[in-house]
Amino acid sequence: MTETVSKADPIPAPAQPAGDAGASLSRETVGPVAVLTMHHAPHNLLGERMVVDLFAALDWVRQIGARAVLLRSSLRHFSAGAEMAAFESHKEGRMHSLPLVELLRAFDELPIPIVAAVNGVCVGGGFELALACDFVIAGEGAKIGSVEATLGLVPLMGAIQRVAQRAGAARAKEMAMLARRYDARTMERWNIINRVVPDELLADASMAIAQEFANGPSVAHGVVKRMVSIAVSEGVAAADDAMADVQLPIWSSEDLKVGIASLQASGPGNARFQGR
Repeated sequence: MTETVSKADPIPAPAQPAGDAGASLSRETVGPVAVLTMHHAPHNLLGERMVVDLFAALDWVRQIGARAVLLRSSLRHFSAGAEMAAFESHKEGRMHSLPLVELLRAFDELPIPIVAAVNGVCVGGGFELALACDFVIAGEGAKIGSVEATLGLVPLMGAIQRVAQRAGAARAKEMAMLARRYDARTMERWNIINRVVPDELLADASMAIAQEFANGPSVAHGVVKRMVSIAVSEGVAAADDAMADVQLPIWSSEDLKVGIASLQASGPGNARFQGR
């Protein structure tokens, strides 16, 4: 079945990207937001180079003290999946050697929000990369899905369990077994992604969300990420037990002092957090 994908113009790559000139993605900062722009032509396929570059980019994000991350594509598609080289190990009857679980863990353990801006095709490993982010916003022309079954595979980067968490077992089985592409509005309705906007507004809307996260109480945001991770992996009871220890950094944070002082001086919603 032929499906129409986004016709929105690609996002221009940064004029002066940071990092290795041969990298598959560029790095720049927009205020407190670290912007990671994938440009691994033709379709941002995931392979050894992209995985290495994503690890390096997350290290860079920590080093510069960014308060939010925006992951986006400068190409017509967000990511069309994995490079064929990743599957060559099948000839020897063994699994690939890419550290995909470690990459997912690195996304989860980064103590600041990560926003994925999804355009065009976002399937296979590209869909799983988006699912590893904390907030997924997509252009309405995006086509999203787990298509690995067309190769005799299953999703290799956690899509099955993450879709099951968000949309239930039935949807996880449907997506992984039927290998269809779904429109962004369906993904939003199923609670698999957060928000859908017109294609032409994706760049501005995703940056606005990332800026909103970045200007919030960063210490508290890190606690939210940790609490959600415990709840979904170990259950609510475990999260309740861990809550006091996980929340402890908030009580000595500058953000809390600023927030309380602002509340007392001018009411809620006016604090200017420093992210520490």
